[in-house]
Amino acid sequence: MLKRKQSSRVEAQPVTDFGPDESLSDNADILWINKPGDSSYVKDRWCVFDGFMVFCLWVSLVLQVFEIAEIVDQMSPWGMLRIPRPLIMIRAFRIYFRFELPRTRITNILKRSGEQIWSVSIFLLFFLLLYGILGVQMFGTFTYHCVTDDTQPGNVTWNNLAIPDTHCSRELEEGYQCPPGFKCMDLEDLGLSRQELGYSGFNEIGTSIFTVYEAASQEGWVFLMYRAIDSFPRWRSYFYFITLIFFLAWLVKNVFIAVIIETFAEIRVQFQQMWGSRSSTTSTATTQMFHEDAAGGWQLVAVDVNKPQGRAPACLQKMMRSSVFHMFILSMVAVDVIVAASNYYKGENFKRQYDEFYLAEVAFTVLFDLEALLKIWCLGFTGYISSSLHKFELLLVIGTTLHIYPDLYHSQFTYFQVLRVVRLIKISPALEDFVYKIFGPGKKLGSLVVFTASLLIVMSAISLQMFCFVEELDRFTTFPRAFMSMFQILTQEGWVDVMDQTLNAVGHMWAPVVAIYFILYHLFATLILLSLFVAVILDNLELDEDLKKLKQLKQSEANADTKEKLPLRLRIFEKFPNRPQMVKISKLPSDFTVPKIRESFMKQFIDRQQQDTSCLLRRLPSASSSSCDHSKRSAIEENRYIDQKLRKSVFSIRARNLLEKETAINKILRACTRQRMLSGSFEGQPAKERSILSVQHHIRQERRSLRHGSNSQRISRGKSLETLTQDHSNTVRYRNAQREDSEIKMIQEKKEQAEMKRKVQEEELRENHPYFDKPLFIVGREHRFRNFCRVVVRARFNASKTDPVTGAVKNTKYHQLYDLLGLVTYLDWVMIIVTICSCISMMFESPFRRVMHAPTLQIAEYVFVIFMSIELNLKIMADGLFFTPTAVIRDFGGVMDIFIYLVSLIFLCWMPQNVPAKSGAQLLMVLRCLRPLRIFKLVPQMRKVVRELFSGFKEIFLVSILLLTLMLVFASFGVQLFAGKLAKCNDPHIISREDCHGIFRINVSVSKNLNLKLRPGEKKPGFWVPRVWANPRNFNFDNVGNAMLALFEVLSLKGWVEVRDVIIHRVGPIHGIYIHVFVFLGCMIGLTLFVGVVIANFNENKGTALLTVDQRRWEDLKSRLKIAQPLHLPPRPDNDGFRAKMYDITQHPFFKRTIAVLVLAQSVLLSVKWDAADPVTVPLATMSVVFTFIFVLEVTMKIIAMSPSGFWQSRRNRYDLLVTSLGVIWVILHFALLNAYTYMMGACVIVFRFFSICGKHVTLKMLLLTVVVSMYKSFFIIVGMFLLLLCYAFAGVVLFGTVKYGENINRHANFSSAGKAITVLFRIVTGEDWNKIMHDCMVQPPFCTPDNSTYWKTDCGNYAGALMYFCSFYVIIAYIMLNLLVAIIVENFSLFYSTEEDQLLSYNDLRHFQIIWNMVDDKREGVIPTFRVKFLLRLLRGRLEVDLDKDKLLFKHMCYEMERLHNGGDVTFHDVLSMLSYRSVDIRKSLQLEELLAREQLEYTIEEEVAKQTIRMWLKKCLKRIRAKQQQSCSIIHSLRESQQQELSRFLNPPSIETTQPSEDMNALNQDNSAQPETSSQQQLLSPTLSDRGGYRQDTGDAGKPQRKFGQWRLPSAPKPISHSVSSVNLRFGGRSTMKSVACKMNPMSDAASCGSEVKKWWTRQLTVESDESGEDLLDI
Repeated sequence: MLKRKQSSRVEAQPVTDFGPDESLSDNADILWINKPGDSSYVKDRWCVFDGFMVFCLWVSLVLQVFEIAEIVDQMSPWGMLRIPRPLIMIRAFRIYFRFELPRTRITNILKRSGEQIWSVSIFLLFFLLLYGILGVQMFGTFTYHCVTDDTQPGNVTWNNLAIPDTHCSRELEEGYQCPPGFKCMDLEDLGLSRQELGYSGFNEIGTSIFTVYEAASQEGWVFLMYRAIDSFPRWRSYFYFITLIFFLAWLVKNVFIAVIIETFAEIRVQFQQMWGSRSSTTSTATTQMFHEDAAGGWQLVAVDVNKPQGRAPACLQKMMRSSVFHMFILSMVAVDVIVAASNYYKGENFKRQYDEFYLAEVAFTVLFDLEALLKIWCLGFTGYISSSLHKFELLLVIGTTLHIYPDLYHSQFTYFQVLRVVRLIKISPALEDFVYKIFGPGKKLGSLVVFTASLLIVMSAISLQMFCFVEELDRFTTFPRAFMSMFQILTQEGWVDVMDQTLNAVGHMWAPVVAIYFILYHLFATLILLSLFVAVILDNLELDEDLKKLKQLKQSEANADTKEKLPLRLRIFEKFPNRPQMVKISKLPSDFTVPKIRESFMKQFIDRQQQDTSCLLRRLPSASSSSCDHSKRSAIEENRYIDQKLRKSVFSIRARNLLEKETAINKILRACTRQRMLSGSFEGQPAKERSILSVQHHIRQERRSLRHGSNSQRISRGKSLETLTQDHSNTVRYRNAQREDSEIKMIQEKKEQAEMKRKVQEEELRENHPYFDKPLFIVGREHRFRNFCRVVVRARFNASKTDPVTGAVKNTKYHQLYDLLGLVTYLDWVMIIVTICSCISMMFESPFRRVMHAPTLQIAEYVFVIFMSIELNLKIMADGLFFTPTAVIRDFGGVMDIFIYLVSLIFLCWMPQNVPAKSGAQLLMVLRCLRPLRIFKLVPQMRKVVRELFSGFKEIFLVSILLLTLMLVFASFGVQLFAGKLAKCNDPHIISREDCHGIFRINVSVSKNLNLKLRPGEKKPGFWVPRVWANPRNFNFDNVGNAMLALFEVLSLKGWVEVRDVIIHRVGPIHGIYIHVFVFLGCMIGLTLFVGVVIANFNENKGTALLTVDQRRWEDLKSRLKIAQPLHLPPRPDNDGFRAKMYDITQHPFFKRTIAVLVLAQSVLLSVKWDAADPVTVPLATMSVVFTFIFVLEVTMKIIAMSPSGFWQSRRNRYDLLVTSLGVIWVILHFALLNAYTYMMGACVIVFRFFSICGKHVTLKMLLLTVVVSMYKSFFIIVGMFLLLLCYAFAGVVLFGTVKYGENINRHANFSSAGKAITVLFRIVTGEDWNKIMHDCMVQPPFCTPDNSTYWKTDCGNYAGALMYFCSFYVIIAYIMLNLLVAIIVENFSLFYSTEEDQLLSYNDLRHFQIIWNMVDDKREGVIPTFRVKFLLRLLRGRLEVDLDKDKLLFKHMCYEMERLHNGGDVTFHDVLSMLSYRSVDIRKSLQLEELLAREQLEYTIEEEVAKQTIRMWLKKCLKRIRAKQQQSCSIIHSLRESQQQELSRFLNPPSIETTQPSEDMNALNQDNSAQPETSSQQQLLSPTLSDRGGYRQDTGDAGKPQRKFGQWRLPSAPKPISHSVSSVNLRFGGRSTMKSVACKMNPMSDAASCGSEVKKWWTRQLTVESDESGEDLLDI
């Protein structure tokens, strides 16, 4: 239970704002201890855990008594009862880790992180199950091996197998065929058991998932692929395993890193006080003061004010603080490091104790001891040890002083000597700051290291108790062995061997349990624990929130400064005198002298005269007037351009007037609102939660009113002191925001001025220097040939059509294809195709088919050189070579193009026939392999990938320095302790070197997979070899160079187990600590540093590293909205008929879950391979037929419920229909043919249906979307990796194409062709034994046959070439490129998997908007007219609701924004959603600088236009009322006059007896006249129209009149007869009646149905607001 304890620390501050349900004092520490008196002992979980631990201790004690009494054997399985005992270390965690958080907050954090990890685990299980099913159906068993012809069943021995053991194929056309004397047999049929055959394979679904997980860990996967290549078709193996590595190892498993990073980012905020905050690099004994530097700026300088002074003289203290003294000490440290690195092994007979290195060490130790004494004398002991750096120096002084003692020399004290190199970090301030940023404060990394060590100890103890009694297993007999085994699993090096040996030892029955145990530990250790280290490093690299916006401003200023200057290659013209072009006049008499006039000055008048002449020649008046006016104004506009730019920063009088008007309007609106509040006009309305749109709208209105200085007038006498203080703080805050606005505008103006100055400088150079912007100083600037070259070079495909009215770009049907075609110019497309064809031609080259001797391959070489010559000539003539603004050589890409061209040209002209190894000709062939890199220059997105790689070069370089420092420390230590001690006789029975002579028989390793036991009298295959006393084959520590190479291989976690075993066996077990410490530091901190730095640089390049939390959420929201699409689900049928019931059934969650369960059940049928010869296949296929008919029924029900057109709208439904159709076709073919092909088709259909399970589960769908989007965004990164792979493959064929086979260079892995080289390099990318392949390529005589004439006749390698080749490839690909994939996955995971509280718009909001859009967009076109947006906004509810009673102004702004941005045309789904997203966030916090300015300018414009329209409508209404009153008074007088005239006429003309009935024509005419809106006084409508404003203010008690309440329409309670309704409909839409309505009026009983349809149509149009005046009237709702 949690106990609260009052802390004595006064400086403790609350970390975060707790919720209302969380009560916690500011200085409360919550400890994981029990608080007595709260509850009973059993009810507390920690008490129950403590009781269980006590019980386990008693059980262990009783078991120990039984073992002492020899009742129970010490190595019996009863020892497994001690397994829970190591969990008692959790009690130590509860004391070490203290949480200053409420218990509910801790529970929520753990629950949330647990849910995320569980979801990703389900996603990983989905892919494991998918590839497990594919493995079972594609491969099956790996039991066919090559055995001798005399092999008898039941008597298979090691001598019956091939050496090495080789898998084979039973099909003659596929796989590997056994050599003569061997036959391909199934070892399972020959009597071998499952335990002897091994547990890896694809026999059934369980074993297949186990094998897939092994391969996904990138450990041993390549040997599984080689076995599959030998047993099955080659393409099947390559497809399966390469996709498995790409998806599972590179994409899906990296999602775990994203989960941990996102979770840790939240936990870090909560635990900030426990881990310590980020602070400066200054110590606690220093303070900072402002100091003016040489440039006139101010900077913070650390000043020692609290350090006590020592007793040394002032001169010594001054010397000690001088920079000369510090540089002298650091230089001595550097010399000491160089001397220590020069140490090497000189042989056994050399006396090592008192050599020159020992004397140098004594001298340096005395020097540094004197330095420490001097500092103690100057600073005093207390002042000296107050610095952490001085503590470290004192520790080194004590350690190195003990080290020079002869008996302790070359002992463990050597660590203190080699650790002096750490002091060199002080040389570089950037490196020092980077180290402090990564490792300080060290409590986070320290806590994680302690947790990792504790986990290793606990798991080692548990494994010791589990497996110590197992016979023939020596990995867990003691605790050190168990610790080394569990540490080996943590590093993933050889963990499969540990698990396989344990599985073989425990037996077939316990093998599944043991496999699950090791897999769970490996999953937690490698995915979660290592991801925690990455998360901590990323968190240390993260900037504080308050510094991010400041750095954004500084970065914008820096960008503005860099744009102001021209490149150096152009500024070189400023060094030459000005020589402007003058006007030359010919045929002029010599008597007249003409002053010198610049040609550019005269050209303006010539151009103007030509324009005036062209205007006069045009006879079209409309066109001529506009063009002439434009020509007259062109010169004036050009002269005023600079003046307008410079005056933009000054507020004009008009802007000030608008500002005053806006302030006055805000005052009036605020006063009206306050008056309404005081009058109680809002009383009586139900309390309702305001939507986010309303909240943000009021925030913006309040902010603008405060910004304009009107806040001070709101303060009255009646306000309390707290209210006054709050208002004052708001005023200060908004004034700061106003100051920030001015800074942003200044930066924007600075950018514009920088661009303008740059243009002015360029124009001046163009005018004053004739050779400026002239290609090769020959071709003129406006020469026809240059213009022609420009047209050819810059021509590109452009299919974007614009609307002539709105100017918007129309989306064509194939716009994605058109965008791809317009990605680069036509010339670049041609060169991309030519380069790809040339690379394909190079893939056919090999040491045995060389381009020098193959005329067909030379054709591609000639074509490439010719086309590149034409390309470069065109580009040079169009843009220049170097001294032009758009020169070819203006960046590294241009240099690379010229270099590739020169190399290709020289090679084509030379074409050497004989190429000796390690010669210049071979180097030229290697440089020729850089040709694929041309794609990086030709494709813009590929150039962006290169910029992302090289932009973070500084941080990657710093990480490399740190790792090299770490390697140098351990390498120097290894040389001094292990030099000459690792050499041993290859015969294990020989101990001394004197006895290591003669020959002995060595056994050959036949197979790593089979577990055959030697029979009595049987010997393993072997041969006789001479005894040799030598170092291990791949490494030694005889000098620093070899030690650094060995440690670099260990740093990649490859081969370190072999180094550990050799050191323990030949030097001593205690020295195994050396390699374990280095691996832990290199693996947990070193390699994760690369991951963290690459992710941080990726975020910085994309602009997300400097984003605040709100800005990052806004960017995630924009990306999420781009992916969101309208719902493809048709609405429910109106009636309650059969279709509606089917719709309800198909949309019920129970129905969907049932279908998902059926999909899983059908997938289980593929747990065993469907083989036509297996009798089990028939019933499985029959059950699959039943499932297929069920899915046919499901599709049929959905088609009935949604209609065929509605069903076809959803892509998921289309996919289900396609799979179901394939299933029906398979059923027909299955019963018709019943062969192996139909079984294969049935399995494919089930696998296709298995993919649909992702769409039925929200978490799987989200994570799959993360992976898919990551693949889409990382497409060019993957292409870049492949191009680098291709370059290295071509170079590998030239360097190592003929190297003899060795330990890992064999028939599967070699460089004999480009295809095999690519597979080898892909294997190296995963780190699979890359170091052993490198050493195989280093083979030198006498172990190979040299040839000095040609490189293709020798089988020797290249030592230096292999070292540079493999190390550079592994660093670039494995450490940098692959980590870019991790960065992309982390970015997209945060995009899709943010929680509801982190989102600006939640998934529920998006879902609600999709539903409303589905209602409005009834045609499912994805666009709606602009006037329908008003109706859509009315229907929104929840957080996106717009209350027309409270937020009428916001509604007007939103409607006008859509009309303004789209010019009254159609709007798309994303247009409306984007508008809502901008309105739902606080743009001051969420938007970046440029976007914020543009958005605020748009909103100001909208507010101004809406205000104008409101005033215009108000004036129009006023005029309308005045006219109505005048018409009413006139109508009264007119009616009186008519009545008088009627009386007079009646008196004068009495009525006649005969009367006539009016005709139909007269009735129709009277009806038409009555329908006029101007004269009709008895107009009656079914519901008020938008133009009839009187209907809104009628009495609600009138039953026959329409009512509108809270923004909703309501039908009248007592409607008029249908004839009047129909008439009103006709009156509503234009005032014309149709014959149908007239007939309905005359005979309502006969045409009631048609009249009802008319009413329905009218009601539909009423809802869609289709009126002539809707555009204006809706603004006055």
